[in-house]
Amino acid sequence: MVRSYMRHGPTQAFGIINSPTANSSYDGRYAYVAGWEDVLVWDVKRGEMVSMWHSPSHTSQVTFLTPSPSSESSSSSSSTSKTFAVSYMDGSIKLWSYDPNQPEIEAVELVTFNGHKKSVTYIEWDEDSSRLSSGGSEGEIVLWDKISEIGLYRLKSHKDSITGLKFIKHPKKEQNNHPGFLISISKDTYLKLWDLSTQHCIQTIVVGRGEVTSLEVKEDYNSKVEENDIVDDEDIKGRWIIITGSNDGEAKVWTLEKSLLDKGLKENDNGELPTLIQPLCILPLPSSTQPITQINFHPTSPLLLLQTNDKNIISLRIRSEEEVNAKRARRKKRDKEKSKKKGKVDPEEEELNDVVEGEVKWEERITSHCVVRANSKIKSFALAQEEVDSAKGGIQLLVALANNSIESYTIPSPSHTKKSKSAEGSSSSSTEPTKTHVVELPGHRSDIRSIAISSDDQLIASASNGTLKIWNARTTQCIRTIECGYAICCTFLPGDKHLVVGTKSGELLLFDIAASTLLASYKSHQGSVFSVDIRPDGRGLVSGSEDKDVKFWDFELKEYGEGEKVVDRLGRETVYKTKQLALTHVRTLKMTDDILCVKYSPNGRFLAISLLDSTVKIFFSDTLKFFLSLYGHKLPVLSLDISRDSKLIITSSADKNIKIWGMDFGDCHKSIFAHDDSIMAVQFEKGQGNENSHNFWSVGKDRMVKYWDGDKFELIQKLEGHHGEIWALATSNNGQFVVTGSHDKSIRIWEKTDEPLFLEEEREREIEQMYDSNLLDSLNRDSELEGGEAGEVEGVAKQTTETLMSGEKIMESLEIADKDRETIREWEEEKTKTQLDLPRPSRNPELIAAGDIDADEFVLKTIQKIPTANMEDALLVLSFRQVISLLGYLDEWALKGVQTVLISRILFFLMRTHSNQLISNKIMRTPLLTLRNHLRESLEKEREIMGYNLAALKFLKSRWEIERTAGLYEEENMNEDAVRKRLEEGRGKRKRIEVRA
Repeated sequence: MVRSYMRHGPTQAFGIINSPTANSSYDGRYAYVAGWEDVLVWDVKRGEMVSMWHSPSHTSQVTFLTPSPSSESSSSSSSTSKTFAVSYMDGSIKLWSYDPNQPEIEAVELVTFNGHKKSVTYIEWDEDSSRLSSGGSEGEIVLWDKISEIGLYRLKSHKDSITGLKFIKHPKKEQNNHPGFLISISKDTYLKLWDLSTQHCIQTIVVGRGEVTSLEVKEDYNSKVEENDIVDDEDIKGRWIIITGSNDGEAKVWTLEKSLLDKGLKENDNGELPTLIQPLCILPLPSSTQPITQINFHPTSPLLLLQTNDKNIISLRIRSEEEVNAKRARRKKRDKEKSKKKGKVDPEEEELNDVVEGEVKWEERITSHCVVRANSKIKSFALAQEEVDSAKGGIQLLVALANNSIESYTIPSPSHTKKSKSAEGSSSSSTEPTKTHVVELPGHRSDIRSIAISSDDQLIASASNGTLKIWNARTTQCIRTIECGYAICCTFLPGDKHLVVGTKSGELLLFDIAASTLLASYKSHQGSVFSVDIRPDGRGLVSGSEDKDVKFWDFELKEYGEGEKVVDRLGRETVYKTKQLALTHVRTLKMTDDILCVKYSPNGRFLAISLLDSTVKIFFSDTLKFFLSLYGHKLPVLSLDISRDSKLIITSSADKNIKIWGMDFGDCHKSIFAHDDSIMAVQFEKGQGNENSHNFWSVGKDRMVKYWDGDKFELIQKLEGHHGEIWALATSNNGQFVVTGSHDKSIRIWEKTDEPLFLEEEREREIEQMYDSNLLDSLNRDSELEGGEAGEVEGVAKQTTETLMSGEKIMESLEIADKDRETIREWEEEKTKTQLDLPRPSRNPELIAAGDIDADEFVLKTIQKIPTANMEDALLVLSFRQVISLLGYLDEWALKGVQTVLISRILFFLMRTHSNQLISNKIMRTPLLTLRNHLRESLEKEREIMGYNLAALKFLKSRWEIERTAGLYEEENMNEDAVRKRLEEGRGKRKRIEVRA
């Protein structure tokens, strides 16, 4: 009989506050950060996680996230949800809808885009949130249409990772048909300006020698138009200020005049093309060689923030021209006074000072505002759109740190700063930023080196450098945080009220969990304590250290303090002293090399010790006499465990092998090449009914968790999920789950499910996954080779597992429909030929299950179920014979007038893809002409309906405006003549308000 196992799956991932792989977003209350493969939403003030955006079976980590601009502007509205674009390491982009006013409602995944061959490094929305641009690590830019849910085109010119993208509207606002422009930067040191109407690069600039790492663009109305530039329209006054940050710590400012951009690339009299983007200045920053990784303008305040790749964020204030001129006047006045005091007044110099200085340069408008200094390396920052509602005022700033924590600061607002300076007469401390909130308790600051589970499986302890945390295993909430040294190992003591931690400094720390206090610290070893284990009788423990000593400790209850005096009825005094748990050193076993792991056998007879010399020594636990020596590993044994029946011992080593030994004679039953890197921990499965089970778990630096059968020496299941080396492993005492801790600072629970697992099926599934992966790689590689060096622009196509499955569904539906029609046609021919009432042939069960529908309806329903984003890639799978069959169904749908938009989209793609075959095939001429006529009639009906609806909406809008205006004037007690006069005044020219940066 084939043996079955129970499948394990990931159920919880906690201990993550933010991962250093992506940027962050902030709306003043909630922080949106990456949690490796998830997006986490934190309430910064309360320090609680309110939502986690998780996509099932998606393990690729988040690389970038950004909310749509329309979502930001309507964040105060309770009826509108935010739309976030989230990119991942596998090249996919997901759109999520989330309502921050109802955080208890889970985010909804709207659509998934797949177009990048490698990781997505940057994404950017346009102004009306209808298009999305994304840049990848391969140097390609893809434009996406959010409404149609398709990829528009791919721009190929950069040679390295894209680090910044910004949309720019056409200078003439009335030209709504122009898609605008796009600015891109890359690590290849280039800045490029793209014309999205022609889909080509119109200017390339070499920014500098270092990699270009950040980009920011802002509209500026203070530019002066040159005399030679003829301007006919007021709307093209002004310019865009472009700021780029480089890897060498230099921030350069560029300018893009609207008038020049409106003219386009037209040759002058000398036959030269104009330079659209021109250098303006270099920002005066403190001398630093750190890369500038992020640059942001505040949306409403004249502030510019730059993040260097260290612990600082520099805040610069942009002064107005009036401020600069006033400062110049004060400086002239001071210079005159100094000259008069010295008595040396040069008439020429005095006359020169009286001359009005020239135009205010942009770099003169930049002044230092403040510097935000964090406690750790900063990975990203985010600005809230609204200022803090307080008397002092301020700008809210979120800082995501590399040590798994986030902080919020309040930066003084420039307006309040100027008021305070004018009131006090000098600069004050009000320009210093204030740290308002910190979220750090729900996670570790460094690698998780040890994991332990209580005997009742209710508590989980995790230890790292500096902190020991106790978690509720059911709710995954952190209930205790205790300071400790550099923890390497830990274990719960019997009763689950105390916990022992072994540190790198050679100490054993005894903690009281309920009181969160350190009861005692024992300087037990001269080197790092690598392992501790509880004696099977529960009365003591053993510790192994780098100092080559194995020490044995007993548990004792010792009295402490002066105690409490109690007097009885006879006047006798009794002193009651409080007792607490303590460790007492009883004996020491000297070894010949550093000790990496110690373990008691469950029956209490043996003690296994692994040494740095790659051997495992087994001693009798009572007499400490030598029993066995296990040798065979080529590198040190990092972990070992003994089965519950004390018959097998497993060892895992840095040589990537697991060896299974017999405890009776020390013979090696099997050596398994288990992981692709060092195996850090191995443990047998526990639980009732598993006393004789030899199944065990292993984890390694290859980020894999593996489940093994120790009797058959076979791999049962392989689990992926961690994004860093796995250091720690602990199995539950009931055998229902396993907990792992990793370098990525996350703790993950892998729980046993009710789904049975068969080894043969599991191996077949793994082979199928490998085949699908290789097939997708070959298909995408072939598409790249076919494209070749086609130029700067090409279509967006990428085959994924979903698109292949969608294509197979279309192919299957076409085969079923064609076969059904062929059967009915043969039945009708036979019926006509024989003149007999033949019984109707049975139909395909899938057609009957769908409601006994016609063949064309069955194909239409199948296509409608395919996501719009996967449609074109799925149609690429069809053979030409199936394409001809699908064109016939398109003709029937057009004749019926159903799904006209879907028909047009499919037809356009098929004609574009298979144009050569369709042109060379003369038989297809008549069906295509018929399809064209039917589709035109259907489109004409759609246009009439659309025009009717637009006319009705315009009528309703005008009627609403009339009623609103009349009601407003009625409230102001105006007569009919006054209303008409007011309306005539309102029809005048609109006033233009210039907003200065």
